[in-house]
Amino acid sequence: MPTFVYKAKNPSGGKDLKAEIDAPTIEQANKILVKRGLIPTYLKPKTTSSTSRFFGKIKTKDKVLFSRQLSTLINAGLPLVQSLRTVSEQTQNPKLQQVIHRITNSVEGGNTLSGSLEQHPGTFNSVFVSLVEAGEVSGTLDESLERLANQQEKDAAISSKVKGALVYPAIVLAVIGLVVIFMLTSVLPQVELLYRDLNAELPALTKVLLSISRFISSYWWLLILLFVLFIFAMRSYITTPGGRRWFDSLKMRVPLFGVLFKKLYMARFARTGQTLMGSAVPMLKMLSITQIAVDNVIVAAAIGRAAEKVKGGGNLGESLEPETEAFLPLVHQMISVGEKSGNVDSMMGKAADYYEAELDNQVKAISTTIEPLLMVILAIVAGGLVASILLPVYGLVGESVGV
Repeated sequence: MPTFVYKAKNPSGGKDLKAEIDAPTIEQANKILVKRGLIPTYLKPKTTSSTSRFFGKIKTKDKVLFSRQLSTLINAGLPLVQSLRTVSEQTQNPKLQQVIHRITNSVEGGNTLSGSLEQHPGTFNSVFVSLVEAGEVSGTLDESLERLANQQEKDAAISSKVKGALVYPAIVLAVIGLVVIFMLTSVLPQVELLYRDLNAELPALTKVLLSISRFISSYWWLLILLFVLFIFAMRSYITTPGGRRWFDSLKMRVPLFGVLFKKLYMARFARTGQTLMGSAVPMLKMLSITQIAVDNVIVAAAIGRAAEKVKGGGNLGESLEPETEAFLPLVHQMISVGEKSGNVDSMMGKAADYYEAELDNQVKAISTTIEPLLMVILAIVAGGLVASILLPVYGLVGESVGV
């Protein structure tokens, strides 16, 4: 997210502001400032070195630490600005330190903490901003920040488990591919030379693999180019509305991993919903925020349809029940129980606990299932390569024995 430096006049009579704002474009930055009731007099992109852009990533653990430290200081009775300055001094991440410094300047200029955080959407998402806003309204900012830290930790943990389940088979398949390329381009040509010297006929399987070997050796640059173009085209397609919908739908339908992704989205929805409603965020606003938090357009669309029914007077549990494509049954059942007992946030928390535990079990099950499957693939590939190499050798041995 680009950062812009701005100067603005305050029509209400306050002092002029000089600070920084994050926005997708300079036009969007100007609109945000005008929306806040400011009159921009200077607005330019902030210049940053390539080194700071490369090494300036703000990780989840940095934001968790920021939330916990700020919560502790506010709970101890320190003023907000002083708390922010103290946290900034203790922050090890230079990029986050810059962001906190800009937030501190914004708060000093009369903005609320939630409004100041909203200026940095690339660092603090809508869940973060909404929880802080709820804490400011209710006077429980320290508790809201503590809930935020817990929610971020759990979300990062389950995302890490899903990524771990995907990385292992990807690495194994990549290694298999490299071994195949090495055998085709280095070992098989030696067998062909041996047969050529003896004027012998190669077996059909070896001929096919040699044709592939020659193609790879001659057009390796074309294969790399096609691969790069394919990745670029797929990334570009996925950024379109239709492409994103196709990709998000595919993730929930792919064998083995489809159920894993569904449980991930259920855990995100339930955990985020529990955190927001536990901070007295209204249900409709909670649903609006969870649409973004789940990070899947199929699930987000289902939440949107449920929100329309809730707006019309329906119960959330009943509104989610028909959304079987996106939602697993336990979610609407638990929410329905919570609505009857008046403990929706508590029941969403239990649903989140359940699906987080299920994710653990699912990751272990996938690891157990995929290992023998990869071994079978490896055996088939290795068997084909060995056969293409050894069959010609055995043929030569048979001919020499016959002679």
